[in-house]
Amino acid sequence: MAHQTQNAIGIIGGTGLYDIDGFENAQWVTVESAFGEPSDQLLIGDFEGHRVVFLPRHGRGHRISPTGINYRANIEALKRAGVDRVVSFSAVGSLKEKHKPGDFVLVDQFVDRTFAREKSFFGTGFVAHVSMADPVCSSTQKVIADAARSIGQDCAVGGTYMVMEGPQFSSRAESQLYRRLDCDVIGMTNMPEAKLAREAELAYATVAMVTDYDCWHDEHDDVSTASILEVLKSNNTHAKDLIRALVPQLANLEAPFESGVHRSLQHAIATAPDHRDPELTAKLQVVAGRVINAAGW
Repeated sequence: MAHQTQNAIGIIGGTGLYDIDGFENAQWVTVESAFGEPSDQLLIGDFEGHRVVFLPRHGRGHRISPTGINYRANIEALKRAGVDRVVSFSAVGSLKEKHKPGDFVLVDQFVDRTFAREKSFFGTGFVAHVSMADPVCSSTQKVIADAARSIGQDCAVGGTYMVMEGPQFSSRAESQLYRRLDCDVIGMTNMPEAKLAREAELAYATVAMVTDYDCWHDEHDDVSTASILEVLKSNNTHAKDLIRALVPQLANLEAPFESGVHRSLQHAIATAPDHRDPELTAKLQVVAGRVINAAGW
């Protein structure tokens, strides 16, 4: 498969955000992946003439735990659907007083403490090493920040997202440790999602939606699913408003972006062509076809 120009916007919905409304010709479409089954069908539609592809990360009805999500299939399915830019919405806990329940944080760094997930499309027989020094696409993040300001949505720009395995919440000792690491928010789902998006050369950025203070906060009730769900309702209303505001701006951003993410594999492939595993090479056509099929690769 040769690389094709793609500019559909991918929206990944987190806890509580299982669909989006206000889009024309929207249909739930089954998209198969070479890496297994995605979390759900993709909701594909148009907004003001722009193609939008929505995926509920946990599946409609929240059927899949953070560990059980097939992140590889999700990212590859989005790329199969023509997506080259992704906005990820995630429910998170706050590790700093300044990030209050109901706030949005446009994080730009991650600390990955997950350990039970497939974290790469590549492997034995076809090795690649992408840079994750700047794991969020700065071009996409800027559009989200501008869109938020245009509708009066307060967003903190910048911050570190601690990604834990879950599904249990943190102990107090863990929560205090993450604060000492200067992390801003904590959640369970943006890794390996961000790493896989980088391998797939997708422009990825995160909207972290604070639902609660993590359990470090002595004056705040311990984290509970019930308390989180209350804030989630309000957060997801604001998330849908933000989606409607950002779609036209992000759709009009011409690829490849200045951030360089659409060329992430340019110097990442380590395995020489005559030593690549044919089966894995075929499996990687959607993710890495641009470089696999280029002359000299």
